[in-house]
Amino acid sequence: MAGPAEPLVRARWFDGRSSQAQRVLVGFAPASPGQRGPDLLMHPLSGAAAAGPIRVPFKAIAWPEAWSARRVQRTLLVDLGAHGSLEVDDGAQWHAALAAAGARVSLVQRMQTRWTVLAAVVVVAAVALGLFYRYGTPWAATQLTRQVPMGWETDLAGRALQELDARYLQPSTLPADRQAALRQRFEALAQQVPAGLQRYPGYAPRWSLQFRAGMGANAFALPGGTVVLTDGLVQRAAAKGLGDDALLGVLAHEMGHVIHRHTTRMVVEQGVLNIGLGLALGDASAIVSTGSSLLTGLAYRRNHEGEADCFALALMRQGGLPTAPMADLLVAISGADAGGGAGPAGAPPRKPADAGGAWTTLLSSHPDTVERAERLRQTHSGSC
Repeated sequence: MAGPAEPLVRARWFDGRSSQAQRVLVGFAPASPGQRGPDLLMHPLSGAAAAGPIRVPFKAIAWPEAWSARRVQRTLLVDLGAHGSLEVDDGAQWHAALAAAGARVSLVQRMQTRWTVLAAVVVVAAVALGLFYRYGTPWAATQLTRQVPMGWETDLAGRALQELDARYLQPSTLPADRQAALRQRFEALAQQVPAGLQRYPGYAPRWSLQFRAGMGANAFALPGGTVVLTDGLVQRAAAKGLGDDALLGVLAHEMGHVIHRHTTRMVVEQGVLNIGLGLALGDASAIVSTGSSLLTGLAYRRNHEGEADCFALALMRQGGLPTAPMADLLVAISGADAGGGAGPAGAPPRKPADAGGAWTTLLSSHPDTVERAERLRQTHSGSC
């Protein structure tokens, strides 16, 4: 048996069987390879146990921590588990002897005693969380989205549409023949989606065009293939003298969101992020359940809009349809043509004053509408 490391520390031992303390000398056996700290050796100074040391394994001891690197607690209480407890009057000597025996101070204790270590850990944690949010979460969400069944998407879309109908939307007032004409052209466009535009091989949305009133001039897509077109958008196109090709371009853009499963990816990503934060912060109760209420509160990101634009351009070219009317309608529904109006014939509309300047561009979750419209007129969109 290895002998105790010097110096020995005087202590009082309560063995748990008697209220009378025994005076002991405490030493430490040097830490073995792979062990974080040494075993404790107690040498009773009186009684039958004085014949030899009592060895307490390192893992069986609740080791007291030094809460200050400069001012160590004078009196320490050491829980020895089944062997009772120790009361040490010289805390500095205890920690010095423990360090001499090869005990390694934990990261938590270094954070408690050295602000530089705490600051470094905070910086590393912030960087790790940032990288997880920027790269890890989207990657994990994309992989998980591949496993999401179509039935989950359609069920989620149905519940979301019910919630929107109850809170924001009203039944469409468009004539039945007008709805039928637009639905026919939408279905024809959906049948022309080539395999090369499929982001997820084997993914086959159940396309459905729904008409609603309310929410102004708008169109939006729900997971699984449901696209909603509002009366306001149809009326705005008519007011601007734009034909149905403009509406088809907008619908093609929304189909791009479906094909790329943007909404599903965001729902899954939010779940991954909440789970990751819950695990990192040790609070599993913070994990939120994803559902229709979360779905209706999500907004597409810049790269999502770019992907949907690219899809719309490719699909419109596939069908031999122009994209300029779509660009004109996009500007009209965004209000970008308000105030400045359009320029000379064939020129892009003038860009309204931007009070936020560069900060607005950096913080915006959507690309600039006028720039998007110009790219659509030129039949290209950024990285397409």
